[in-house]
Amino acid sequence: MKQYNAKNILNIALAGHAGCGKTSLAESMLYLAKASDRLGSVNDGNTVLDYDAEEIKRHVSLMTAVAPLEWKNTKINLIDTPGLFDFEGGVAEGMRAADSALIVVSGKDGVGVGTEKAVKAASKQDIAKIFFVNGVCDENARFYRVFEDLKSTFGPAVCPVVVPYIENGKAEIYVNLFEYRAYRYDKKGAAVPCDMPDMGDRLEGLREAIKEAVAETSEEMLDKFLEGEEFTPEEIAVGVSQGVKDGSICPVFCGDAQNTFAIDMFLNSLIWLAPKAESHDEVGVDPNGEPVEISVNVDGATAAIVFKTVSDPFVGKLSYVKVVSGKVSSDVPIIDMRTGENVRITKVLTVRGKKQEDSSFIGAGDIGAIPKLNDVKTGDTLCSPLRKVTLEGVTYPVSSYARAIKPKTKGDEDKVAQAVKKVIEEDPSIKYFHNHETHQMVVYGMGEQHLDVLVSKIKSKYNVDAVLDVPKVAYRETIRKPVKVQGRHKKQSGGHGQFGDVWIEFSPCESDSLEFTESIVGGAVPKGFFPAVEKGLREAIQRGPLAGYPVVGLKANLYDGSYHPVDSSEMSFKMAATIAYKNGLPQASPTLLEPIGALAATVPDDHMGDVMGEVNKRRGRVTGMNPAQEKGMQVVEAEVPVAEMDDFATFIRQCTQGRGSYTFEFVRYEDAPANVAAKVIEASKDDE
Repeated sequence: MKQYNAKNILNIALAGHAGCGKTSLAESMLYLAKASDRLGSVNDGNTVLDYDAEEIKRHVSLMTAVAPLEWKNTKINLIDTPGLFDFEGGVAEGMRAADSALIVVSGKDGVGVGTEKAVKAASKQDIAKIFFVNGVCDENARFYRVFEDLKSTFGPAVCPVVVPYIENGKAEIYVNLFEYRAYRYDKKGAAVPCDMPDMGDRLEGLREAIKEAVAETSEEMLDKFLEGEEFTPEEIAVGVSQGVKDGSICPVFCGDAQNTFAIDMFLNSLIWLAPKAESHDEVGVDPNGEPVEISVNVDGATAAIVFKTVSDPFVGKLSYVKVVSGKVSSDVPIIDMRTGENVRITKVLTVRGKKQEDSSFIGAGDIGAIPKLNDVKTGDTLCSPLRKVTLEGVTYPVSSYARAIKPKTKGDEDKVAQAVKKVIEEDPSIKYFHNHETHQMVVYGMGEQHLDVLVSKIKSKYNVDAVLDVPKVAYRETIRKPVKVQGRHKKQSGGHGQFGDVWIEFSPCESDSLEFTESIVGGAVPKGFFPAVEKGLREAIQRGPLAGYPVVGLKANLYDGSYHPVDSSEMSFKMAATIAYKNGLPQASPTLLEPIGALAATVPDDHMGDVMGEVNKRRGRVTGMNPAQEKGMQVVEAEVPVAEMDDFATFIRQCTQGRGSYTFEFVRYEDAPANVAAKVIEASKDDE
């Protein structure tokens, strides 16, 4: 593929609700542009962009994929993103690299939660939004109902450009409202100009919608609209184009990706309507934290963002980059701003799905890939050492669904950990840590399917079998009343014996572990043995008297004891302290503590009651409600026991149809209710 200037490059992220046909639309565009020699199918597992083994197996997009095409001297970089909510991280990656978002909507199902999320993601990234209503040839499709749904959901900015004429239940004629011309498509997908169909008042209503959208682009146009003056064709074209670029207009196209109907018309419109890469300047920060404006200029100092990483055990690591300024090639010196290290680039690639093609360089405004950058991560800025600057990285959604992951074969824990870390290189929205207290490896994802794919990937890519389980809760134990006890260790076995004798007062205190003091009078226990007593107690508190959980909030004062001048030793006093602990704590009203977390659930207004009711069911306490930054959303704040949050991610997704989200952070420990404590204690006996 030849090199293109930023003024002839479009970077477009495809997003939308799962199943709306994003990948099929991309496939149709690639086929018409002759970037692919066949029209692949998601169900057949032979599309350009769904090339990963898991995607082929599941017939759905799971990761961001890139494919460029050429259309009328313009390079269009298509960035296909997943529609499933569990893989929302891919949408964040795609939006970061794009200059506009192509939001695909099902002609049958209309606006879904995924449509709303895609619009929000594009708005957050401040990029243009273009709608494409797909599958209008389906006999169940209802384009005009979907169009009205778009207008009612997203307002007057929604502007029709291409609409279908439905005749005998079939959508074979498409009307371009800008050109005011109609085209009929034959069975091979070829377009033939035809007479404008009689659409009655509907056509005038659609043209009025265009005028209404153009009027929103400037005060001059608004005044003209309000005074009832007609817009010239040039004013409409310029107004819509400008409106798309500044975000005040969201044009609506339609067609059918399965048979390529109206896809050529869509491509023809894209190259003049969508903002070019040259217009997408960015602001980074220099090493002093000062803002730096970076214009899209191939002759400028290099600045590029790594927006995606693919890690393959056979091919190696592939870092996808969007170059904002300058160029990336093997002969341009580059550093990674996160590590401060020089980055050695051996070659750069143009990537179309899984196919790779060597390129001389990746220029400003363009997208490409760099192999074998082992120390580079997604979100890193690669730049010239002559102008050090850090670009905005990729902001991933918070992963709150936790599961313990363990190998099917005992002893393969390290293999599982290494494989998970490799998958995280590709998908940083997955989080992993080893809980040394519960001795479990814990992974966090967006939902059940997200972690199910993780397990499948470490099996298929790294040949490691693993299973998921509910993570254990890290309880604590403490005492509620003081007690004085003796710990005496005496053993005689010929020669020197062992003798240690201590009196310790255990009492409650405010401490995260053990607070050790001594008040020995008259040398009843020599000072040299104090550390041994403390060490014995610190080891002992790792297992509490009720269920074997660590003890916190414990003060131990060594106030008396005795020793033997020959038989006493550090080991003897350590053992004596342990005996005192085991004797004393069961007498000190021991209690089980459970971890409590702070929940902040962002949910639609009409689901607040459901969420608050669920919090109460889970033994939680609602502490407040506040309006969210997003219109129509509220933040429910509560404190909930960690043990009750296991499937909350599933609940909130089902309750809010995927609109809700939440964060949950540990805040403190509290006494567990008697019935909860009894179950935990009983379970601990079963584990022994």
